[in-house]
Amino acid sequence: MSKVILTVDDSRTMRDMLNLALVEAGYRVTQAVDGLQGLEMLCAAETPDVIVTDLNMPKLDGFGFIEAVRKDARFRAIPILVLTTESDGEKKNRARQAGATGWIVKPFDSLKLVEAIRRVAA
Repeated sequence: MSKVILTVDDSRTMRDMLNLALVEAGYRVTQAVDGLQGLEMLCAAETPDVIVTDLNMPKLDGFGFIEAVRKDARFRAIPILVLTTESDGEKKNRARQAGATGWIVKPFDSLKLVEAIRRVAA
């Protein structure tokens, strides 16, 4: 059975690109448009093996989303990769403190993304 990846990003184009790259790599993908919908999907759908989230989103940003995921014991162990245009060390540090597992800067290389997912999902 293939692993499930939850992608959380407000950009439809980015969600489509992630979906294409991940499905081609053999993953099943669920998508959310912001952190609030991401939390809803965690509770309503199949628990993902890895979460890939943006930081800058409406309603609930990536930092708040990561913190909320980490507060829920059911989801605490799920690896969370941040995929963002941000390269600021302070934001990277803040994401790690919130509970992010890794950091990838957009635009992303599909092979490196899949490699990072395989590494954290092992």
